[in-house]
Amino acid sequence: MKFGKRLKQQIEESLPEWRDKYLSYKKLKKLVKLISSAPATLNKSLHYGKAEAEFMYLLNAEIDKFNAFFMEQEEDFVIRHKELPQRIEKVMDRWGSSGTQPSETEYKEQMAKIRKDIVNFHGEMVLLINYSNINYTGVAKILKKYDKRTGGVVRLAFIQKVLQQPFFTTELISKLVKECETTMESVFPPSKANTRLTPIPGVEGIFRNTVAALLTMQEIRRGSSTYSHFSLPPLNMPDFHLIHSFHLLDDMD
Repeated sequence: MKFGKRLKQQIEESLPEWRDKYLSYKKLKKLVKLISSAPATLNKSLHYGKAEAEFMYLLNAEIDKFNAFFMEQEEDFVIRHKELPQRIEKVMDRWGSSGTQPSETEYKEQMAKIRKDIVNFHGEMVLLINYSNINYTGVAKILKKYDKRTGGVVRLAFIQKVLQQPFFTTELISKLVKECETTMESVFPPSKANTRLTPIPGVEGIFRNTVAALLTMQEIRRGSSTYSHFSLPPLNMPDFHLIHSFHLLDDMD
């Protein structure tokens, strides 16, 4: 699948409020075509220079857009991650078997809400890592296209700059993803083989988006058989069995 189509599909499968935060690949591609189609005698013309300047301005503006959105989401995720153990402890202290107001019904209801929130939270973090991956890939591809069609040599220098940008630095989010999985496994252990499982109400959409994001990340990395300066770091994400187990809830009927 060509990158433009993959990006469009990914945007459609993303969260609605995220859709205008992705790379404006189509606009950048049109500018590259405009620059490269100019006659050789016009390469130093005002028209050519304007298109070239517009391309670089838009590309830099896109990087700023990625950074602003990524840092906003990252900050929100850090806060939500810190609140999780507090919420769990509060429910246990109040409605657990040794709590101040023991209630099995209330305890199960509140813990089910927390589990749903954790699943959604986990899914959103996976989507943010994919957001970083696919936008980086788009930038690398449009710069490759630019250098190839214009004879320029801007790709390597620009990518080296991108590698230092906040949106590309996903170590913290990856760490939160792993800690979220640890919380799920310790507080909500896998069900026994003979227990019937049903999907958690309200998480079907985020589950589909998360799986789509994982598939996209795997496909992007399979797209190149060799490692280079422009390669993404190794993918260290949960497998589909783990994601699927997060999507399920014990049926207590």
